[in-house]
Amino acid sequence: MFAYYFQLGLRSLRKNPVLTALMVMAIGFGVAASMTTYSVFRATSNNPIPQKSSQLFVPQIDNWGPEDAATTMGEPPPAMSYTDAIGLMRDHKAKRQTILYPVGVSLIPADANLLPISERSYAVYGDAFPMFDVPFLYGGGWTTAEDDAHAAVVVISKAFNDKLFHGANSVGREVNLDGRNYRITGVMDDWNPQPLFFDVVNSSAFPDPVQLFIPFTRAIELKVATNGNNNCNKSPANDGWEGYLQSECVWLGYWAELPTETDAKAYLQYLHAYSAEQQRAGRFHWAPNERLRNVMDWLDNRKVVPPESKISLLVAMGFLVICLVNTVGLLLAKFMRRASEIGVRRALGASRKDIYAQFLIEAAAVGLAGGLLGLLLTGVGVFGVSLVFDPRIARLATLDVSLVLLTFAVAILATVLAAFYPTWRAAQVQPAWQLKSN
Repeated sequence: MFAYYFQLGLRSLRKNPVLTALMVMAIGFGVAASMTTYSVFRATSNNPIPQKSSQLFVPQIDNWGPEDAATTMGEPPPAMSYTDAIGLMRDHKAKRQTILYPVGVSLIPADANLLPISERSYAVYGDAFPMFDVPFLYGGGWTTAEDDAHAAVVVISKAFNDKLFHGANSVGREVNLDGRNYRITGVMDDWNPQPLFFDVVNSSAFPDPVQLFIPFTRAIELKVATNGNNNCNKSPANDGWEGYLQSECVWLGYWAELPTETDAKAYLQYLHAYSAEQQRAGRFHWAPNERLRNVMDWLDNRKVVPPESKISLLVAMGFLVICLVNTVGLLLAKFMRRASEIGVRRALGASRKDIYAQFLIEAAAVGLAGGLLGLLLTGVGVFGVSLVFDPRIARLATLDVSLVLLTFAVAILATVLAAFYPTWRAAQVQPAWQLKSN
């Protein structure tokens, strides 16, 4: 019966091409607008590491005090001072942990005629690679012993390896960074989490892929300044690099891997005890104020999803609702014009259930046609989304299989829902009245 009703629906659509075209256009444009904006919203609100997002946490410690509440809104600073970061690393209360910050290192090519190459780089501990599930094409990260030894080692990206070594296994070879040689321990496979969850403070959250990682201990030893934000509530007491490290300036990211909820609760208690200890030591003159957030909570706290993507999605959904209201009117007009046909079918024994099935399947056919048009317009919309959004965000919007399937599903479901009232009205037609009047 489905095939029969579907055939009846197609015949009915061909009888009224203008009305059919209006309905298909209404559905197509409404679905295209909502799916285009949804593709951007989906990309910006994406979980960048779904397999571990509930196990990776950002600890925050208030080393500035309530006098800075006007700036931090009662929240601890979003970054950490060197003193606190090293203190947490020393206590090692997490399964894995790392301090990190962006560094501005440049690769010096072997060919003296070429200019230095500056790429997005970070100083981290070796734990960062298994923590963040960094995939490797060759080799791997460095060891804890190499962290302790301030070793001159580096992990590079696949793109960087292709550029320097034409894709060959470069593990064990050396690259020159800022005039010093570093031994390659690993080559990352394609890896570009979006948003860049581990450093939304110092990036746009949607930057280009990271190309280099060097040991944090090595960067500190060489006095490599941060290439990101540096916030100080007061000037360092002493001049120079050591004075900067001993200051209350916040410029470091910190991540801890806590596999279970029990681990997370214990770590939060540890943070409170650490802050209380700093208070007793005279460094903090205020009550402990700490936070511990997992990946998605952290992204939400930092408002990573652009407000324009939320607003655009709401506007587009409103436009889709308007299109569906128009579709309801068009379907009602179309179905009620066929009252005599419905009366004859009812008189010949068709039940209201049969009328519902026929007209809802006909509406689904309209939705399918609207979905095809919507898919075409969505492709155009995704291609031109950079005209509305920042190019760094627009490039994340893609027309993949899931979006194609969702477009058809939304178009068909929305049209069928819009057809319920017109179909109900059609099913109420009284056969006797229609036969008598005709």
